[in-house]
Amino acid sequence: MTAWGLAWRTIARSPARSVLAVAGVTVIGALLFNMLLLSRGLLVSFRDLLDNAGYDIRVIAAQGSMAHRPPIADATSLAEAIARLPEVESIAMVRTDLGQVSAPGVNAAWTPIELIGMTDSKGGGWTIVKGSPLPTGPSAGEPPVVVNTTLASMLHLEPGSRLRLRLTSAGSASALPLVTVRVIGVGGFAFEASGDLNVATTMAGFAVAHGTPADRQAEMVLVASRPGAAAPALAAIARLRPDVRVLSNDQVMAQFNENAFSYFRQISAVLSSMTLAFAFLLIATLLTMSVNQRLGEVAALRALGFPRRRIAANLLWESALLVGIGGTAAIPVGGVLAIILDRILRQMPGVPARLHFFVFEPRTVVLHAALLALTGAVAALYPIWLATRLPIAATLRREILS
Repeated sequence: MTAWGLAWRTIARSPARSVLAVAGVTVIGALLFNMLLLSRGLLVSFRDLLDNAGYDIRVIAAQGSMAHRPPIADATSLAEAIARLPEVESIAMVRTDLGQVSAPGVNAAWTPIELIGMTDSKGGGWTIVKGSPLPTGPSAGEPPVVVNTTLASMLHLEPGSRLRLRLTSAGSASALPLVTVRVIGVGGFAFEASGDLNVATTMAGFAVAHGTPADRQAEMVLVASRPGAAAPALAAIARLRPDVRVLSNDQVMAQFNENAFSYFRQISAVLSSMTLAFAFLLIATLLTMSVNQRLGEVAALRALGFPRRRIAANLLWESALLVGIGGTAAIPVGGVLAIILDRILRQMPGVPARLHFFVFEPRTVVLHAALLALTGAVAALYPIWLATRLPIAATLRREILS
């Protein structure tokens, strides 16, 4: 009989203990799988958000950051110079401010919103679900706006609806003029958080809301480079103005990975280590108990001429079967648990609705299997040492007398 066959019969001979062992490994493996998904989930999901926006370079003021963006002086001239570069395919300027809106005849109360001014020729800032996107050229009449689905549902807005808009200062109504805007589209904004109320308009509409001519400023300039020209475009833009910072998507990811996502990465590392420790203790305890209950059997096999390496192989196969069955079952269990936890975590304030904490990757399954296999092999070392160093004669005598 092979070592694998003997290990299978040993496990099948004690079904209750084996089922409990597999269940324990499944629970621990599911937790480990979740922590591995969490360790890179935010990075993968955030990178997808950046790439799907259609822009691979971001230009901000030199003293600013991606989270705090002071206006870039004369951003219009900078954007025009960037657009003329042969490495650049398209550009967009972005500004934001806080405001309030009211829909006459629907809800007289003023609703706080974030106003976004953008020249987005690629349509990467939002996904239109009703109506049309913002025009790329000048528009006559009332400033056009795109509202997010949450605001549209709250105020019962449709393309063609009118809104009264006023900007706010320091959390209270400012002296800026009251402006009537026209809703031309309803969409989902790429970086909106759950419960956010967003209104997007053109840069001309943004200036109208402020009651002043366009001041040629922007908080950020988004750049889409031509295929294969990202690095030359990055260098060329950096040479245009010394008072700005030019960041590629990789550099933005590095900043967020170092600051915003480090907390979850550390939690994942600590909990993964603890989970592996529990898996080691569980498997080592089960195999040690199995050996202690079968000391006479092991001694008899040794007396019949079974070599130590075959006894060791038997225990390794026992560990492999327990870990293999439990670890395989852990993947769907962990996947369901990850979906539940992801929904809970995405309800946190300020988290973009399209950002996910748990993201499946094929490499995660490979890493999960490798870690469990290594843990199972290490956990089997002590039971193997115990079985292979067993004194045959003394053990048989003790078994007969007992």
